[in-house]
Amino acid sequence: MSTLVGWHVELEFSEQGHRTSAAALIRLADGSEIKGRGYAMRHPSDPEQLRVGEEIAGARALMGLASQLLQKAHVEIDEVAGRHSRPLNH
Repeated sequence: MSTLVGWHVELEFSEQGHRTSAAALIRLADGSEIKGRGYAMRHPSDPEQLRVGEEIAGARALMGLASQLLQKAHVEIDEVAGRHSRPLNH
C-alpha cells in the first residue's frame, strides 16, 4: 500500500493566567487550510500544571479540526454523488 498524501498539523499554545489557548492548523493537499481553537481553564485553587492545560486545549482544538474535516468530506461526497446524504459524525 502506498501513501497518497501526508498532512502536517501545527499546534501553538499560549498561557494567560488560568487560561490556556491552543490554535491548530492543517494544510490539505487541495490547498485548503482548516483551523481549530481550543481552551482550558484552571481553577484558581488547582496547582499550576501547564502540560495538562496544553493537553486539554490541544485536544479541543484537534476535535474542532476533526469536525471540520468530516463536514468537508461530507460536502465533497454530496457534490460527487449529486445528492444529499446523511452528515458524517464522530
